[in-house]
Amino acid sequence: MPSPPRDVAHYIGGELSLFEHATHWKAYYGGRLRPYLGGRVLEVGAGLGSTTRALADGRAADWLCLEPDAELAAHIGALLASGALPVTYRLHVGTLADLPAAEGQFDALLYINVLEHIEDDAAELTGAYARLAPGGVLLIVVPAHQWLFGPFDAAIGHFRRYSRPQLRQVLPAGGRVHQLAYLDSLGLLGVAISQLLLRQQYPNPAQIKFWDRTIVPVSRILDWLTGYNIGKSVLAVVEKPA
Repeated sequence: MPSPPRDVAHYIGGELSLFEHATHWKAYYGGRLRPYLGGRVLEVGAGLGSTTRALADGRAADWLCLEPDAELAAHIGALLASGALPVTYRLHVGTLADLPAAEGQFDALLYINVLEHIEDDAAELTGAYARLAPGGVLLIVVPAHQWLFGPFDAAIGHFRRYSRPQLRQVLPAGGRVHQLAYLDSLGLLGVAISQLLLRQQYPNPAQIKFWDRTIVPVSRILDWLTGYNIGKSVLAVVEKPA
């Protein structure tokens, strides 16, 4: 019997608060994405808004946070109300399919640890590509390697993890791939231990802190030395030709 469809309006994971303060990790991938975050930006699956805050530098003329879970979206609403985010940032509660046509096209669409939660990822990216203005970019970060799929992935609603070829396969036809890189080579070992050996459903806060403050800075060096060919995450930058 097929499993019932997942209610996208209610996020089942409990990891967002654990990773909220992973500042070194967010700074690492953010440094590779930030040059593309001008003009109009659509952040799909914005969650608690912690990634939004990490990437916010005031350059975007318009930044729309898209989050289907009303409880998570309330956290973003609170950030907006408190002035913790620039005045050019907005919130829409819903999915990409719910977004009004009047919103038009965007210069960048962000999927930061979101695509793996979407059952039909290829269809999602096709819709995202249609929302890109000519010359715009898809910016994607996903967990790497299906062989690492374990209790943590199942607990937070992942459908899959990705290799570079697997991610490339679902990217929109005609897009120009500027980056397709593995990140966090040393962190790959940690994930293998926690998922395959310890069978952890969730890492504990001390593990997250050690990974973010100690492992990630070392990975930044190792990733460069290994040509971004080893890692626990995949980052993609895909341009829609003008």
